[in-house]
Amino acid sequence: MRDQTSSRSDALLQVQNLTVALPAGGDRPYAVRDVSFTLNKNEILCIVGESGSGKSISANAIMGLLPTYLKPESGRILFRDQDLLQQSEETLLGLRGKDIGMIFQEPMSALNPVMKVGDQIAEVMAVHQLYSGAARTARVLELLRLVGLPDPETLQHAYPFRLSGGQRQRVMIAMALALEPAILIADEPTTALDVTTQAQILKLIKDIQSAMHMAVMFITHDFGVVADIADRVLVMEKGLVVEQGAAKEILNRPQHPYTKRLIAAVPHGSNKETQQDLQAELLQQSGLANTPVLEVKNLRKTYVTARGLFVQKRVVKAVDDVSLTVRRGQTLGIVGESGSGKSTIGKCLLKLIDIDSGQMLFDGKDIAPLDPAQFRPLRHKIQMIFQDPFASLNPRHTVGRILTDGPIANGVPRAQAELRARELLKLVELEESAFDRYPNAFSGGQRQRIGIARALALNPELLVADESVSALDVSVQAQVLKLLQDIQQRLNVAMIFITHDLRVAAQICDQIVVMHKGRIVERGAPTEVFDQPKDPYTKKLIAAIPGQDWKPMANRA
Repeated sequence: MRDQTSSRSDALLQVQNLTVALPAGGDRPYAVRDVSFTLNKNEILCIVGESGSGKSISANAIMGLLPTYLKPESGRILFRDQDLLQQSEETLLGLRGKDIGMIFQEPMSALNPVMKVGDQIAEVMAVHQLYSGAARTARVLELLRLVGLPDPETLQHAYPFRLSGGQRQRVMIAMALALEPAILIADEPTTALDVTTQAQILKLIKDIQSAMHMAVMFITHDFGVVADIADRVLVMEKGLVVEQGAAKEILNRPQHPYTKRLIAAVPHGSNKETQQDLQAELLQQSGLANTPVLEVKNLRKTYVTARGLFVQKRVVKAVDDVSLTVRRGQTLGIVGESGSGKSTIGKCLLKLIDIDSGQMLFDGKDIAPLDPAQFRPLRHKIQMIFQDPFASLNPRHTVGRILTDGPIANGVPRAQAELRARELLKLVELEESAFDRYPNAFSGGQRQRIGIARALALNPELLVADESVSALDVSVQAQVLKLLQDIQQRLNVAMIFITHDLRVAAQICDQIVVMHKGRIVERGAPTEVFDQPKDPYTKKLIAAIPGQDWKPMANRA
């Protein structure tokens, strides 16, 4: 990691006192206020902050891609002595891609779903009237090879939905690099990816930046990522720059309380064991110690995709002879990458899909052979906390209705259900006024708390949390993890925690199983799995965790 400091002679881009106003009625008057920073030649500047901090607004202002309701009120953005805020749309179109490229967070939204990926890369060149015919095709293949995609000759003809998330992100990087821009802006390009894919993308960006001597502005909320790639760091909170400097200074000697809080929230090895003695004592006193809530034995689930004109029939063993036990008051973590089978297990337990064979003993009763009518009386005892708090809450219902519909449908009197809902809001640390508000009035972290409250409304014995914190900022993630731990200790509920991040699992789980291609390859206590992994796949997952060579001050012994 280079130790560079900002200087006017090296500055390729200068943002000076940028202020962008928010529409009236927002939670604050400005999206960003008086923001100043430079981006130097041949460096990686990381802009760090939580959702709503203004980091993406700053990037979009540079690109001239702000929505119409956001207008720069003052300031300058200087690129090669041009103030980008004063340029015409035609001039900005000429700069985008050619001089300043951008990688967006969600490639499935940024890519055209009905256009082959090779054609989308070629279109960037066509817009700027560069290359033609065979030269353009050759350049597309060159870019696909540069970003490490397999068999470019075939892959160029694929549609985005045929590619994995990591492959789609590589296509986005290829598009951004097509015209060899001087500046590359990467807006949370790895947030939705598995840790191993994230590690590959981070290395790819570092390698390309070094080879092409580009300036990179990398936007993230994860200081682990910062530790891996940054030369300099700029920290934003609620539209303001609160701290900036060389990466090693910010990482090791942060000055601002907000920076310290973000660093302290970075997940690290296990801290679960410190709570286990107390939890075991509570369980022993309740007479519930070592009581299995769920025993899964030799579970199997296979998916078969139909053969089509251009598609071969595929047989995928999503869950292959999996056995596990979840005890009352304890959390079992199921860890693995996308496609490992972990979410399929969750769907099987909730009987959202049928299994091929095996047993699922819930309180000693095998629920596997039960039809929907037979399972209905048990359904309230197994509840799920979903990954996406935006999609899983009905936007047309108040929070009160969201929390009471389930109990009322199960025969609980309305007055009792409403009283319980208000108690749950307090339990998940939301104000009582939330009862009468709609989901769009809350942040992502607050919506996830509502999702947790809804899952608890029916007094379940087992919670299944499927990637329930992966979409959250690290500081909000830390708050939700602590909340889940506190609730579990108070209610003695059992929990299955599904995640792709071993760091997160180690924070909250009593036992961890690691899945790979439908099978459990390793299991044990968090410290055992995290600190002394045995299986090569587990070692690969741990090696891919960002910030391996950096330990936050708050986490040092």
